[in-house]
Amino acid sequence: MRSQKKELRRTEQRLAASEKLDRMTALEIVRLMNREDRNVAAAVGSELPAIARAVDTIVAAMREGGRLIYVGAGSSGRMAVLDAAECPPTFGISRKQMVALIAGGRRAVTGAVEGAEDSAANGARDLRRLKLGRKDVVVGIAASGTTPYVLGAMKYARGRGALTVAVMANQDMPLARLAKIAIAVGVGAEVLTGSTRLKAGTSQKMVLNMLSTAVMVRLGHVYENLMIDAVMTNKKLQGRAVRILMEASGAEVSAAEDALRAARHSMRVALVMLKSGVGGGAARKKLGGARGDLRKALGE
Repeated sequence: MRSQKKELRRTEQRLAASEKLDRMTALEIVRLMNREDRNVAAAVGSELPAIARAVDTIVAAMREGGRLIYVGAGSSGRMAVLDAAECPPTFGISRKQMVALIAGGRRAVTGAVEGAEDSAANGARDLRRLKLGRKDVVVGIAASGTTPYVLGAMKYARGRGALTVAVMANQDMPLARLAKIAIAVGVGAEVLTGSTRLKAGTSQKMVLNMLSTAVMVRLGHVYENLMIDAVMTNKKLQGRAVRILMEASGAEVSAAEDALRAARHSMRVALVMLKSGVGGGAARKKLGGARGDLRKALGE
């Protein structure tokens, strides 16, 4: 039974090209890794229709007040935590709208927590603590597609009527059978056998980048290709906000700075001010009348 499972998990098989890895020079090792990494984007590309379906599903759920909840363990969980942590400052959303659960909790972000991923009950428990609802979307991330913690969470999510999405690096695994949408990126065997922080991890990062970025674009947190809702937490980001307003409106630096101050550091309010030639109060009314839709508020 064990040998059959290993055979099914392509990520656990040995890569013929790296069988003499410990005898290679540094340049040979990095050349081999680079060559293998080139295959990752193509493997992700084959799953673009499924990724797009997941984006549409998540957008619809979040428009109804649902949350995007990532669930993972080990390297997969850390990828989830990273993506979830980056979205609130990048897109100005609440941290409650996008959550990442990792087996073993916060300690597992920076170090291994022995046996944490082996408990299906803990996966269900952690989602229960979030008071999971039918409007939420749970994205289970597991390179193997067999991680008990993630499987437990996905089973619980299905039982609660929440939408489920699977992100994995192996085909036809239990995780896929628990998902409404399965994204199975077949990256194959790793240069270092079984080390799914390599190609599998890279594919997960790419998929999560696509999911979260496309979702936030479709939800209106981007104007053209500019981060119009980014949070300005330091001088570098304040300077970026001014440049964004200049790019989006064609205004001079002084006008962009004045508008940003008058808008109380809301870039979307400042942009309406600059492009419509109105004050801050009128800009907010325009946005309110458009239910926050920036394009509508601008009449574009």
